[in-house]
Amino acid sequence: MRTYDNPVIPGFHPDPSVCRVGDDYYLVCSSFEYFPGVPLFHSRDLVHWRQIGNVLDRPGQLDLPDDLPASAGIYAPTIRHHDGLFHVVTTSAGAGGTFLVTAERPEGPWSDPVWIDLPGIDPDLAWDEDGSCWVAMAGVSVARIDPRTGGVLEGPLPMWSGTGLRDPEAPHLYRIGDWWYLLLAEGGTALGHGVSVARARSPRGPWEPAPGNPLLSHRGTGLPIQCTGHGDLVQAADGTWWMVLLGTRPRGWFPEFHVLGRETFLVPVEWADGWPRTGPVQERHPAPAAWAPVEQPPARDDFEGPALAPHWISPRRRPDDCWSLTERPGRLTLAATGGSLDRPGHTFVGRRQQHHDCRAAASLEPGAARAGLSVRLDEAHHYDLEVTGGTAAVIARIGPLRQRVAEHPVPAEAVTLAVEIRATRDPGTQHGPDTLVFSVATAEGTVRLAELDGRYLSTEVAAGFTGRVIGMYVTEGRAAFDWFEYAPATP
Repeated sequence: MRTYDNPVIPGFHPDPSVCRVGDDYYLVCSSFEYFPGVPLFHSRDLVHWRQIGNVLDRPGQLDLPDDLPASAGIYAPTIRHHDGLFHVVTTSAGAGGTFLVTAERPEGPWSDPVWIDLPGIDPDLAWDEDGSCWVAMAGVSVARIDPRTGGVLEGPLPMWSGTGLRDPEAPHLYRIGDWWYLLLAEGGTALGHGVSVARARSPRGPWEPAPGNPLLSHRGTGLPIQCTGHGDLVQAADGTWWMVLLGTRPRGWFPEFHVLGRETFLVPVEWADGWPRTGPVQERHPAPAAWAPVEQPPARDDFEGPALAPHWISPRRRPDDCWSLTERPGRLTLAATGGSLDRPGHTFVGRRQQHHDCRAAASLEPGAARAGLSVRLDEAHHYDLEVTGGTAAVIARIGPLRQRVAEHPVPAEAVTLAVEIRATRDPGTQHGPDTLVFSVATAEGTVRLAELDGRYLSTEVAAGFTGRVIGMYVTEGRAAFDWFEYAPATP
């Protein structure tokens, strides 16, 4: 029997939402303070996904100010297809509220935002048989809107708010047969997370909770996948049902740490007595009937294309004057916009860490700049391998503390900066989830500069909703990167 491995989209890809159009599936995730926002994936089998773009890919759609806190920004998008249009509704927390964008093709272009005057986060979209459009919000409430203008036509009306646990959120409405189903996350997005379900004859209610709630939760278990919740249902072309949802994979000594953020998982769903049912989310499941592997981007990006690949992201914004692929063709040239990674407003281009064991490296031509390679969780939690003035140094920023850990002289020409991340396999007392090993290579050889404990770049230490991002930065002058390479490593 063919099987698939969870997560199906590893790394910081939380709050997944999915829709099917014919034999194609499209999935979006939260992006929080990063630009471009709302990564968009395509699949033909629900297992193999390829990022085809970002829904919010221009400043006119996504304007995140420099003073926006880490883990604010774009929360929990929902993607749906209706009347020949793709719709994505989401909330920009701390920067505008809830809005809707549309496109004829998933690759875009996506429209400018249509703002919706509804309180809360985690908006959902559903249409009834007469064409009315309903938006459900965390809390939980539902309103009838005009999707062309964003105007609220009815409501918001209170809905079923779960079984009594904290933070009822991530509502998704579905018309299935003669019933409307409400899928709901509750218990908080940490270890108490779970999915519950209710049904009604109309979006206005009244709502009947499922007798077997929660539909899914790993709370209180020793399973390797934790924090499971925020699910979205989809029916495959063969009639089977599936749920995409978020989860974490904690590592290390008690209480364990997760460093990749909340990731996207897939679990099969059965129906019995008019209710959806599913078992625990396993690391390996029997696969759907369709099987369509996709080619992933190469490990090395030589920056020879006309635009940056869609997986490259930057905190809050990426002004056109801070980066260039044409100033020195075949290189990514970065220009400083801020003097420190410790404060917003700096120049940083990175990608999500997606494997517990991996290696990232970049070829840097620093010139007179101050530039380097950083593993980032937020402004107060990052490890940097920086080159300036003929010296390569490893710098650790952990909360209020900033320390220069190691340094080594380097020549003026190009250097290769690398970080190798090794997961802890047999955690003993005081062991963190992984170790980050920083090295610098020149024509004279490779020098290992430092080994740092990865727990300080974890959600349990830093807090927030994101995961690690590894990337290139400049905080003084201009510097060129000839290539960047990221690849999983053998455990």
